[in-house]
Amino acid sequence: LLKPDPRDHDPGSGRVAVVVSSKVHKRSVQRNRLRRLLHGHLQQQLSRQGNRAAGRWLLISLKPGSAEADPQALLGECSLLLAQAGLQP
Repeated sequence: LLKPDPRDHDPGSGRVAVVVSSKVHKRSVQRNRLRRLLHGHLQQQLSRQGNRAAGRWLLISLKPGSAEADPQALLGECSLLLAQAGLQP
């Protein structure tokens, strides 16, 4: 996690990015589907936590082969990563 950007107007806000390269899947439709799935999950999980993620930047990059994985497995791994980062109990 990165320190807050001094150019950010609201120091209590956090930022989240999900990177899905063309190595994950050749079709942009499938890459966007994965991106939307993870963005929705992250928004739901981080909104429950309140200010735990305030002022932090979070970047999640999917590895090749993630497109073939079960969506529930991806969301479970995402939750595990949030817990390891201290953003989820």
